[in-house]
Amino acid sequence: MTTGSNAQRRKAIVTGAGTGIGRAVAIGLLGEGYAVALAGRRANLLEDTVRASGAEARALVVPTDVTQSASVAALFDRVRTTFGRLDVLVNNAGTGAPGVPLDQLTDEQWRTVVDVNLTGTFLCMREAFAVMKTQDPRGGRIINNGSISAQVPRPNSAPYTATKHAVTGLTRSGSLDGRPFDIACGQIDIGNAATDMTEKMTTGMPQANGTVAPEPRIDVEHVVRAFLYMASLPLDVNVQFMTVMATKMPYIGRG
Repeated sequence: MTTGSNAQRRKAIVTGAGTGIGRAVAIGLLGEGYAVALAGRRANLLEDTVRASGAEARALVVPTDVTQSASVAALFDRVRTTFGRLDVLVNNAGTGAPGVPLDQLTDEQWRTVVDVNLTGTFLCMREAFAVMKTQDPRGGRIINNGSISAQVPRPNSAPYTATKHAVTGLTRSGSLDGRPFDIACGQIDIGNAATDMTEKMTTGMPQANGTVAPEPRIDVEHVVRAFLYMASLPLDVNVQFMTVMATKMPYIGRG
């Protein structure tokens, strides 16, 4: 883990920092001494995260809609003005659609997931590249929150699965295009972190064989440690993809 004076000089952005994994990662980075900009739609939840961290002096709350390019640009302008640089971007903001058969999805449900999960990730990566290419010292790290669904789908999850597969493509493209500028880009695919969003997994989730079964979850702290490890690496080292999951979740052999 990064500690001491080096961590205190490092600056990060976490999107979707008001709840779930984003909240836990933001608190983890603040605990490691980072200065962190917390981005999300609801300022009150971002402020709750800051209070929970106990590191108000190093936290910057920036209400942001990642689906809107002007809002994302304002976030990065605020970070550049306040922090002077950006070392780590955690692209975590995401959403899903109702678990209904593909032919029952509406245009709006599809576009909402695409706008947040895919376009939001792209817009933040674009702004991060612009900052990281021109700052001194040059470079930085982008960590995209993928999902097990970036590898294999759940039943009735077409919008979420499609966008998470696309995030993998953005991660690969970012890793390649960032090489000349010392920008490292990697992805963490998470399976069943214990957050409010996954509470329903304890009672039962649809399985590929048509049954409904409870699924094990893992303490979100294990996920935070994975993000912190990736963030701590020097820029000549990259974890391209990491999968962190409950050992007994139905992933290997799904279907």
